[in-house]
Amino acid sequence: MWAMIVKEFRQLRRDRRTLAMMIVMPVILLIVFGYAASFDVSTIPTAVAGPRAGQEALPAPFDVVRREPTEGASWARTQLRDGRAAVAVVTGTTTVVFIDGSQLFTAKAALAALANERRQPGAPGATAAAAGALAPKVTVLYNPGLKTADIMIPGLAGVILVFVGTMITSLGVVRERQTGTLEQLAVMPLRPRDVFLGKVVPYFAVGAVDLAIVIAAGVAIFGVPFRGSLAVFALGALLFLFVTLGLGVLISSVSENQGQAIQLAFMITLPQVLLSGLIFPLSSIAIGVRWISYVLPLTYFNQISRGVMLRAEPIGPLWPPFVFLALLGVAVVTLATLRFRSYLAPATPRRGRGTPAAAAGSARAATGTAATGNAAIGIPPGPARAAGSGDPG
Repeated sequence: MWAMIVKEFRQLRRDRRTLAMMIVMPVILLIVFGYAASFDVSTIPTAVAGPRAGQEALPAPFDVVRREPTEGASWARTQLRDGRAAVAVVTGTTTVVFIDGSQLFTAKAALAALANERRQPGAPGATAAAAGALAPKVTVLYNPGLKTADIMIPGLAGVILVFVGTMITSLGVVRERQTGTLEQLAVMPLRPRDVFLGKVVPYFAVGAVDLAIVIAAGVAIFGVPFRGSLAVFALGALLFLFVTLGLGVLISSVSENQGQAIQLAFMITLPQVLLSGLIFPLSSIAIGVRWISYVLPLTYFNQISRGVMLRAEPIGPLWPPFVFLALLGVAVVTLATLRFRSYLAPATPRRGRGTPAAAAGSARAATGTAATGNAAIGIPPGPARAAGSGDPG
């Protein structure tokens, strides 16, 4: 028994990657998610329009990002639709407050702040104009009932794509290596991008079918609205799926076995679920951890899916997430292709064919073949005898 215990400890010590995941990763996850796991909303981006927009003073947590005294309700709605603000206040004879219901926790925080100001109109720091502005007609747009399903289903569609693209695809090349077929790919006349696309296309088709099923089920069963353009949503899903599939192939190319591939895929999938704004609002994540959210592809797909499905946001205001997804896709595909190039280097065509060096190599190969044939029939190696010579006498 003690021999087995010692043997297992030694084997675990040699597998440094697994040992690091067992010891270091829990500490990292505790620190990262300890700062990220918060539903508190400290600031609410607010746009103000109407005649009193320049004098309007709103208390915390409302943060005025734009003021337009010459604009009205239409402009305010556009600010919410395009994601430039979470709350829009239209001043005038009657003050109207529009709240973006697609940002669930921000909307609840705004409603709570408005209700608190109604109960305490003379709160410290609140001017008379602010008190008048914060006793308005409140309208929640895009998710009037503040239903959790309306904001979760578009995000869960991205989680499904992450699972299929990263977790399942990451086992692809590892399976090739363990079954011994990776060497067969190396001797085939395949370019690295051919192998990459060959690995990606089948999972791309599966991911597209899964996405269609999730969206159809969300609309039909849970009543999630789909107000925007299907083409814009499809383009965003195409870019996002391409990034996740590239991540899966890249993980599989740096893993020695399926266990390591699953561990690395889990390390990439879990932060995307918790730090992408799917569960916790980005504004509530500490600044020291928030930067991680902006390198995760699911963060940008959440912005696209919720913007298109709930707010009918056009492609114009959505250009930042589209650009970031495209850049991430280029980076991931380049890294994955370079990894495959190192694996499939024997399959790359050699340019020296037909040169003197290549001819010398062919001659050496022919000489070696001839020597092998002479040895097989009993002729000893040595210099060739002159033509026409024979034994004396």
